[in-house]
Amino acid sequence: MERPAWAPRSIDITVPSVARMYDYYLGGSHNFEVDRQAARRAMEFMPGLPKVMQANRAFMRRAVRYAVGEGITQFLDIGSGIPTFGNVHEVAQEADPRARVMYVDHDPVAVAHSQAVLEGNDNADILAADLRKPREILESSEVHRLIDLNRPVALLLVAILHFVEDADDPYSAVAELREALAPGSMLVLTHASYEGIPLPPERAGGAVDVYKAIRNPLIMRSREEIARFFEGYDMVEPGLVPPPRWRPDSPPEDEDPFAFSGFAGVGRKA
Repeated sequence: MERPAWAPRSIDITVPSVARMYDYYLGGSHNFEVDRQAARRAMEFMPGLPKVMQANRAFMRRAVRYAVGEGITQFLDIGSGIPTFGNVHEVAQEADPRARVMYVDHDPVAVAHSQAVLEGNDNADILAADLRKPREILESSEVHRLIDLNRPVALLLVAILHFVEDADDPYSAVAELREALAPGSMLVLTHASYEGIPLPPERAGGAVDVYKAIRNPLIMRSREEIARFFEGYDMVEPGLVPPPRWRPDSPPEDEDPFAFSGFAGVGRKA
């Protein structure tokens, strides 16, 4: 397989990446054939996966606009992935040019492309780090350059926690991040779940098995388990709901059934 000019030398282009698969679902071009093959295998079981990802992105944009409307101008997006049109910094800085955005990802392709996209934007940056090590994120010079943790921050954990296994204690990681944030901060979160998928669980489980086979297990949590991530936050109306039902711009009834897979919500730290 020929290595594209934009692919960092440090990455193995024969191994699928969930970030590049996500890019493929969204119609992006920064993915390899091995990513496309894995994504297509998953879509054999869940053909609506692109709709799921699109609903996640649409929710994220609405939540960012909501946060800016509530006076928040600092955004910490962990598990940000490969930049695509309508990313956090574009939405936030369109709403308020003073908005500052710190992206965090551990995928080298996501980091490299974020650096290219953000070149010349002094109010946005990317940090190579892992959600499972929140202290490294919070103590990094990159975060401290852009984000004042003494002021409210919108913490985005969009489509990332379902890739953190229980053995890695994602609840503790989210709690550590919460404790570092000032009162008035927000948590913006989406998470995969069997609830809402318009397929029998055993059929959807086939797609989950694809992720397990590429050593990126997809952890499908219940609504109750997902709600635990919001401990210490007051839920913003309408609460923890399928993505299209969170403050929609258009009638949710017009959405594809797959868009209602999983849950999305926003919480505010008291």
